[in-house]
Amino acid sequence: MLPASRDRTDDLEHYASVLQASGEYRILRRLRLKAALPLPEGVPTRRGVIVDVETTGLDPATDEILELAMLAFDYSIDGASVSAVASFDQLRNPGRPIPPEVTNLTGITDEMVVGKTIDLAAADAFVKQAALVIAHNAAFDRRFCERLLPVFAVKPWACSLREVGWIDEGFESARLSQLAGGFGLFFDGHRAGHDCEAALDLLSRPLPRSGRTALSALLESARRPRWRIRAEGAPYASRETLKRRGYRWDPGDRARRGAWCTELVEDILEAERDFLRADIYRRQDAVIDGRLLTALERYSERSDM
Repeated sequence: MLPASRDRTDDLEHYASVLQASGEYRILRRLRLKAALPLPEGVPTRRGVIVDVETTGLDPATDEILELAMLAFDYSIDGASVSAVASFDQLRNPGRPIPPEVTNLTGITDEMVVGKTIDLAAADAFVKQAALVIAHNAAFDRRFCERLLPVFAVKPWACSLREVGWIDEGFESARLSQLAGGFGLFFDGHRAGHDCEAALDLLSRPLPRSGRTALSALLESARRPRWRIRAEGAPYASRETLKRRGYRWDPGDRARRGAWCTELVEDILEAERDFLRADIYRRQDAVIDGRLLTALERYSERSDM
């Protein structure tokens, strides 16, 4: 029997530890964002902002933002230390009924957004302080955010989904919920605010194999030059292969053809061109378009131009 002095949390932790020690159970603990702590003195720091949006659909040209959440944090420039600073989370009436599948996924209903709007001045001030904006799928979030506020277009972005080697570190998937599970955690996903908190918590943790923090790995990747590859005219049958390799479809416009696109570091640029020629086009003389991106263009619609 447990001592009477134990509180309920102690009791639960005791039971959880016993179950886990048996080897027959795996325990997941609720992810709770750590209280803000001062960063080490004398260490250069920067301000970052993690952003997440919930939307009416997947196309930034026709769909609308339902929720904008942001989490500001200070970090040491080596990514070893992180401290949350402030949060921003507002709903927005999209001016049309919310699709049922979106409500089922996010829990956001038409009734919840009646009369709701995002304070654009407050959001602008929140982002202006950032040296870096991070999203867990920046290629999606950045396009919606840039249409909402110009300040998002003048900030460098990084992607915690693509720029951390989660699979190499032993995770089965780079989805936030599965990454949290890999650390023995769970959270209420599919709301922008919860996803921001989860992303910051995961970035602050040491990776299982390398021992460095996920943020350190992300910053190293974000500081490296990147190239954008356009696989124009790729056979339709190759679409699944390209998607699995991280390509996404750019529908193009009057000035350029649609194409499967990806962004990658210079070290593997020629290897990627070789892959496309050998496995996609099956022609060694195929011309593979690529161009160097600035830090401000990554994951932006402007990188398609």
